[in-house]
Amino acid sequence: MSKSNLLTAFEEYLSVTKALDTLTISSYLSDLTQLEEKTQKTLTKLDTTDVLGFLAGFDNKRTLNRKLSSINAFFTFCHKQDFTHEKIKIPMAKVPKNLPKYVSNEEILDGLNLIDRSNLMGLRDYALILFLYASGCRISEALSAQRADIVEGWLKIRFAKSEKERVVPLAPVATQALERYLSEQSMSSPYLWLNYRGEQLSRISAYKIVKKYLGVSPHVLRHSFASSLIIGGADLRVVQELLGHASLETTQIYTHIQKQNLADTMNSYHPLKGVS
Repeated sequence: MSKSNLLTAFEEYLSVTKALDTLTISSYLSDLTQLEEKTQKTLTKLDTTDVLGFLAGFDNKRTLNRKLSSINAFFTFCHKQDFTHEKIKIPMAKVPKNLPKYVSNEEILDGLNLIDRSNLMGLRDYALILFLYASGCRISEALSAQRADIVEGWLKIRFAKSEKERVVPLAPVATQALERYLSEQSMSSPYLWLNYRGEQLSRISAYKIVKKYLGVSPHVLRHSFASSLIIGGADLRVVQELLGHASLETTQIYTHIQKQNLADTMNSYHPLKGVS
């Protein structure tokens, strides 16, 4: 099987069997093409030494792990399909669990107050920010959401990453903002978030909206959603389910926030506070 046919088969596997989104698939294929170009070998002729030599060129551990994810997925696929005899599997690099960037509830409310809701686009921007903060969904999931996906205050995320589908509740204030926006919007489209021409809102436009009022990216609102729940005492497994994380290990990064919140509370209220 030639390289092009092999990558086409892998692309179909990621899309149909693994149900990954188009951006993730594109990233996988880009990493594999880069690997082939750097090693000057066809992918099925590579061995572990070749792969390690390629990975040695990346210092950033998050970038390294992304490349590893692509490579491991590809060779697992090839081994299952008997395209290769050797199943290359390289462990992920340990990444320091830095506290994810997030904004507080007060900062989000202050940003929302800056929005002029006397026009349709203002109503949309206000509802979108509340929607992201209330649901914790990825921006790709939000932009793919349709009117039919919201039933009695619950959001069905059908376009989730990987194979996982989930349903999350929306806060009444977010539901009300969305209903007001939709009641003023007369454009014919099944999607929730549209631009002024009635077309599905793009990722770039959504980024600009959130950046304009909050100074952060839409993904930070996802972290803010999770952080607010953890600080409020939510169980980590509940947060995992709401975020759609396949593994609890991914969600555990937020335990840093939980520990910091406990430490701040103790330092503020313990009777030994200030005693030297």
